[in-house]
Amino acid sequence: MDSTEPRAESTDFFLPDLCQAQSILFLVLIAELLVFVVVLFSSDLLQFSWLELGLASLFIQWLVLSSAALLCNIRPWLMNMSTLRATSIAYSLILLLTFFYSLVAEHVLHGFVLPAETGWGNILRNLLIAAIMTGIAFRYFFLSHQLRMQEKAELNSRIQALQSRIRPHFLFNSMNIIASLISIDPELAEEVVEDLSVLFRASLDEATGHPVKLSQELDLCEKYVHIEGLRLDDRLRVDWQVEIDPEAVRIPLLTLQPLLENAIYHGIQPLPEGGLVTVAIQQVDGLVKVEITNPVSRHGQQHETGNRMALENIRHRLQAVYGPEAGLSVEKTNDMFTTRLSYPI
Repeated sequence: MDSTEPRAESTDFFLPDLCQAQSILFLVLIAELLVFVVVLFSSDLLQFSWLELGLASLFIQWLVLSSAALLCNIRPWLMNMSTLRATSIAYSLILLLTFFYSLVAEHVLHGFVLPAETGWGNILRNLLIAAIMTGIAFRYFFLSHQLRMQEKAELNSRIQALQSRIRPHFLFNSMNIIASLISIDPELAEEVVEDLSVLFRASLDEATGHPVKLSQELDLCEKYVHIEGLRLDDRLRVDWQVEIDPEAVRIPLLTLQPLLENAIYHGIQPLPEGGLVTVAIQQVDGLVKVEITNPVSRHGQQHETGNRMALENIRHRLQAVYGPEAGLSVEKTNDMFTTRLSYPI
């Protein structure tokens, strides 16, 4: 906890948000458990003092809730400081509150209980307990924060490792298309180069796997279809059925493009007559549902073997970003292959 770098984001600060009900409930339960253990340790089990337990609980809970409220309000201010300075200030404020409440308790509750020490001895005892428990709590917060940052880094690495890359055959085919167009249609060749550069820039983007606007993902898909359409000509037809506002919905970058690539490469390309790829996107019960349908050869098994790895890749990426609510499934009939994916908005 000797960092001197200022904190700029809420998720990059070791002190948790104590304004949340879950955090407050956790503190209350831990504090009450501590009070029960201390009172049980200092009294006879057969002559357990419920009065002492109640008064100690009142004191501790007031201290815990007041400290949580204070740290909740000054957390944005502490986030602009170094970890060491923020810890020192928060630690000192909690001890100051402990001292204040101990003075009030000595004045108001004197005579209700018989503590081992009275007066300043009791106050010093409270300060010592508060110093130890606050130190343990802050150490726990710091280690939890470090673990969260490590998990976040591992998750980002996992998403990037799982990220689909545009297949080499697509690059080779695109370069052949560009070479053939240079002499007969230079403007179209230049357009293909621009589309190809956008696709590869997205594929190599450091933010790959992070949610972007659906419109951005659809734009990449349309550029990909444009390039493949020049190669397959009339054999490739795509029906876009987008029944959702693409500007208001987000999706991990390069999620639809690999699925569309699989539909064209494994479905349309092997068919001499080509076929229609249907991309349907809609919102149902708080979920974004995507369905991609393409024809397949009845006799070919390439779709099953070549497509499985890409599908598992995308499934893991969605679950890494959105959790177990996200899913991906496939359905194959005699001559049609349907890929369905869904994830929470």
